[in-house]
Amino acid sequence: MDTAPKRLPARDRILDTASTLFYAHGIQAVGVDRLIAESGVAKATLYKHFPSKDDVVIAYLRRMDDNWRRHLRSAALAGGETPREQLFGVFVTLEKTAREGRLGCAFINAVAEYLPGSAVHAVAAEHKHAVRAWVRDLATSAGARDPDTLAFQLTLLIDGTLAATRVEHAGAAAGAAKQAARELLDAACPVPG
Repeated sequence: MDTAPKRLPARDRILDTASTLFYAHGIQAVGVDRLIAESGVAKATLYKHFPSKDDVVIAYLRRMDDNWRRHLRSAALAGGETPREQLFGVFVTLEKTAREGRLGCAFINAVAEYLPGSAVHAVAAEHKHAVRAWVRDLATSAGARDPDTLAFQLTLLIDGTLAATRVEHAGAAAGAAKQAARELLDAACPVPG
């Protein structure tokens, strides 16, 4: 009986390696040769799965999009049953995640490294728009007087918290964002009577 752990498929190894390296060092700082060496694939294998580095970056961002949106939905559901509780639940989880030292934003990092109009920039912007639309839907369901404005404000808080973790104490930034979110929700959404 073979008890050796199964090796991940090459595409997954490339994306796992890209996720680790891009997040830690930045996209532009990681060359294709390093991706090849650290993922343990041949150059031909990398290019078979990803014709260019930008294709690797786009696949990485799409994977991060799936993971982050799943994380947000889970945080919202953990926040409670009502849309208002769910919106606040995002910030409760954001604070917990920050205190564990697991914040930063792949999408903010990508738009800082790629020009508007590039495919990578477009994928990152698409993610930000999708998250805002999801927050807007929750804000509408929560009875917000102006769901578009509330969604914009709350996603700015989320993004600001993610960015601040690179320069501030992550827990303090997330705690301040949670307090601000509570105040925004109190002002924008009528409390059920």
